[in-house]
Amino acid sequence: MASFKIVVTGPFNSGKTEFIKTSSEIPVVSTEQRITTEDRGIKEETTVAMDFGRMTLDGDLLYLYGTPGQARFDFMREILSEGMNGLIVLVDSADKPSFPDAAELISLFSGFVTVPYLVVANKSDLEGAARLDEVRRGTKVSAQVTVMPCNATQKSSVRQVLLQMVKLLKEENPTP
Repeated sequence: MASFKIVVTGPFNSGKTEFIKTSSEIPVVSTEQRITTEDRGIKEETTVAMDFGRMTLDGDLLYLYGTPGQARFDFMREILSEGMNGLIVLVDSADKPSFPDAAELISLFSGFVTVPYLVVANKSDLEGAARLDEVRRGTKVSAQVTVMPCNATQKSSVRQVLLQMVKLLKEENPTP
């Protein structure tokens, strides 16, 4: 059994908290607070420090840390990157203007530490959602990076993303 620290990041309102809530087998530690900025019309609450959940997946233990999406809490990103094994970058595939923000997050986290990462097109089931090739172009990732669809409210969809992440982690560091 292996254990992995996986950071889940993405632009504001991309579904990070929901992704962790859907996957966690323990009550999620959440730092959601009422939004007091101009973003309050989009949703009622936002993560101000982190979300934390844990999941056992095929015998492996995954510690999931969600970052805040608002730029004013960006100092938490470097803190949460300490000791991470993998990165999941959630993108709201129905919000194409947020794609450059996701590209910036990929660049930012790559500057902290080099780990395997996935780009996950959340909300891919919504009308008007971008295709995976559009998400790839919008986030400026190479063909070697996996870009996959997800619905963060569906356990089976989140599980597929986490299975892919564990596969990447084990390919990166195979056990003897």
